[in-house]
Amino acid sequence: MTTDPYAMPDMDELLEQVRRQTDEVQRIQRTVEAMEVKGASRQNEVTVVLRGDGRFTSIDIDPKALRQYDARNLGEIVLEAVNNGLQKLAEASSAKFAVFSSRDQ
Repeated sequence: MTTDPYAMPDMDELLEQVRRQTDEVQRIQRTVEAMEVKGASRQNEVTVVLRGDGRFTSIDIDPKALRQYDARNLGEIVLEAVNNGLQKLAEASSAKFAVFSSRDQ
């Protein structure tokens, strides 16, 4: 069966496909926003939890770290944990959307 390369695509079918894809992207976005990700500093002195919408829900600092480090170093350790959490969130979000895009190919 050969198809006419100059034939007009079925607009209703194309619109339905776009609607389905839009619905799926929105569903994935809601899933990403609802997930929680944990991040930590290298030695786990600081752990953070953030939601998929990028909002941090907790930052926990080991009491030993409070006694061991000065404010500047402790700030760097907190920043390390925050960046680790953001990296994990980006990876998890990318993985969710990668599954979606691999299905459409």
